[in-house]
Amino acid sequence: MKKTMLAVALAATFTPHFAFAEAGDFVVRLRAVNVSPNEDSKLGKTVNGALGATVMTPSADLKVNDNIIPELDFSYYITKNIAAELILALGTKHDVRVSGDALTTVTDQKLGSVDLLPPTLTLQWHFNPDQTFDPYIGAGVNYTYMLDRNLKFSSGPLTGTKIKIDNDSWGFVAQAGFDINLKDGWLINADVKYVTIDTDVKAKIGGNWTKIDSLDINPWVFGIGIGKRF
Repeated sequence: MKKTMLAVALAATFTPHFAFAEAGDFVVRLRAVNVSPNEDSKLGKTVNGALGATVMTPSADLKVNDNIIPELDFSYYITKNIAAELILALGTKHDVRVSGDALTTVTDQKLGSVDLLPPTLTLQWHFNPDQTFDPYIGAGVNYTYMLDRNLKFSSGPLTGTKIKIDNDSWGFVAQAGFDINLKDGWLINADVKYVTIDTDVKAKIGGNWTKIDSLDINPWVFGIGIGKRF
């Protein structure tokens, strides 16, 4: 009996301590994320309509390139299954270009770059908060603040024409991911989000700012990182 009790005590001493979620817990995560825009643009049709002339292929659109950035987020567990997550990306810079213009007037070209600052708040449901593998889903809201909005055409009849991203964006977020709970409160995280971001794009034509596109950026955000539970 004494040997059995000693074996149990030794096992408890040397077994790693796995910290699972409880109401009132805070979790801090640091992720590397790839922001991959899923654009919807009608640049060619809108520009031609605004100018009253065909200066680019009607199917021409705006493209926004991918970017990999660090992301910091904070989660608070309202219950052991429900957590609120505040996501604070440090800003993401993207090149913007015209794509798909088959005419020789404007042509495909880089317009410049924009910085996006997209704080996001989601509410998550964790399926297995008391297990090593804890998948979750979430939904929430996003506010994207547009920085460095000034772009311009660099070739064709619109050379030098200034372009700006006209407005910031409120949007919705859908999220899915999982935590792998490790000892001493550490965890590994993988996560994917779909964010709706839309804005108007305007060009300074004839001294006036004229709308040339309604641009939906709508990025997929793929992330992987580590976290610590407190």
